[in-house]
Amino acid sequence: MSPEVVVRHGAPTLAGLKTGNLFPCTFPGRAELTAQLRRLNRILTPRGLRLLPLRSGESDALLYLFRPALLARDLAEPEARRLLRQAGYPGCRPALCLRELNRRLTSGADFPHEIGLFLGYPPEDVQGFIQHRGRACKLSGCWKVYGDEQAARQCFAVYRGCTESYCRRWARGEGLEGLVVEC
Repeated sequence: MSPEVVVRHGAPTLAGLKTGNLFPCTFPGRAELTAQLRRLNRILTPRGLRLLPLRSGESDALLYLFRPALLARDLAEPEARRLLRQAGYPGCRPALCLRELNRRLTSGADFPHEIGLFLGYPPEDVQGFIQHRGRACKLSGCWKVYGDEQAARQCFAVYRGCTESYCRRWARGEGLEGLVVEC
């Protein structure tokens, strides 16, 4: 996994616009994944980001790029706390919630749709998705929208523009270090 994968799939988080991004990657073996994550986290962690595997197999992983400070803020919102409590999470402390999310992703049970809270999606949209089982949304883009459609459209456009800009900057030779906005 090259830093380009992180840029392509995580630009809004790198730019400080979004709490987190989730994306798959492939790798030759677990030792290589661990080495790559360590290398990338040496760049990301001092700038307020983390890259963690939420689920991994023999040659693939589901990676979570996130800003711990934004995650703590998001999970502390009353509606997010209520949704997490309803879903059986042990409080709203990010470390405990991430541990529980990891457990749910690796258990083979139903997909934990509350994951949207970890990605910075509006709690009302996460609740709507869970309640309507992904149907009857007002808009579908970066996520399915059940609440403020206009705000979501604007957000989707910002994320799309950010990703296009970051990919262009990467293609011109700008390194990951230069693309991370410190928040």
